[in-house]
Amino acid sequence: MYCDTHCHIDFEDYDADRAAVLERAKQANLCFLINPGIDLASSKAALSLSLEYLGFIFAAVGIHPNYVSSMATGDLERLSDLAHTQALVAIGEIGLDYYREYSEPAQQREAFLAQLDLAARCELPVIIHNREASRDLVLILSEWQHGLPAGSRLKRLPGVLHAYSGSLDEALELAELNFAFGLGGPVTYHNGAERRAVAAGLPLQKILLETDAPFLTPHPHRGKRNEPAYIPLIAAEIARLHKRTPEEVGEITTQNAIRLFNLDSDIFSKA
Repeated sequence: MYCDTHCHIDFEDYDADRAAVLERAKQANLCFLINPGIDLASSKAALSLSLEYLGFIFAAVGIHPNYVSSMATGDLERLSDLAHTQALVAIGEIGLDYYREYSEPAQQREAFLAQLDLAARCELPVIIHNREASRDLVLILSEWQHGLPAGSRLKRLPGVLHAYSGSLDEALELAELNFAFGLGGPVTYHNGAERRAVAAGLPLQKILLETDAPFLTPHPHRGKRNEPAYIPLIAAEIARLHKRTPEEVGEITTQNAIRLFNLDSDIFSKA
C-alpha cells in the first residue's frame, strides 16, 4: 500500500488523460493522493478534484511563494473560506523561495506567516516549500511551532517539508520540531548522493513519499512527465537505503501520512 503525498493532478499537463493517470495510480497500489494548491485558482481546482474523487484525492489549499506577488486583495480571506471544505487536509503549498525570487522575500515572509496562522486556527498541518531559504524558514517554523497552543495536534504533527533538499543536519533540527520530510524522484538520480544520504539518515517514521508530479520524475523515466504511479520506484530506492522491502516502506510511509493528515485509517486498511 502506497500513497503520493504531493502531486499536482489539477495541472493542465493531465487535462488530456487525467482519468487514465489516476487509474494507473490505483493499479500501482496507491490508496490516496494529496493535491496541494499553488494559488487561489489551483486551490479551488484541487478541492474540486478532491470532491470528484472523494476518498482517493485529498486537497490542500495555499499560495506558493512564487505566486505571492500575484495575490489580490482579499485572497487570504478567500483562502480561509476554502479551509473548511470537505476533503481538505492541509494548508499548502506554502513557504519561501529565494532562488527564483518571483516575489520579494519580505512579501513571501508576510504571506507565509499569514498562512501559518490560518493553519493554526484551522488545526491543519502545513505543506512547506523551501528553496535556498533555510535560515529564515527554520526560524519561522520554530517560532510558529513553539507558539502553538499546548493542546494543538499540530504540536505533534505540524506538517511536512515538501521535496526536501536541505542537509541532514537541518532535517534533524526540523525533526526535533516534529516535522516530516517528503522525498521523491531525486533520491533515484545518478547525481542524487546528497538526497540519498538524507533519506538514509532519517528514520522511516519521518518520511513521506511524494512525486511532485508533473515534476521531478524518478529514474528511469527522468525527462518525461511524472505521475503518481511512479511512487513504487521511489519506495524501492528508500527501501534499499534502509534495508527494508519496498512494501514495508510503502506501509510505514502511508501510515505516517494517515497520521499527519488526520485521515480515517479504517478506509485504507480495507483498501
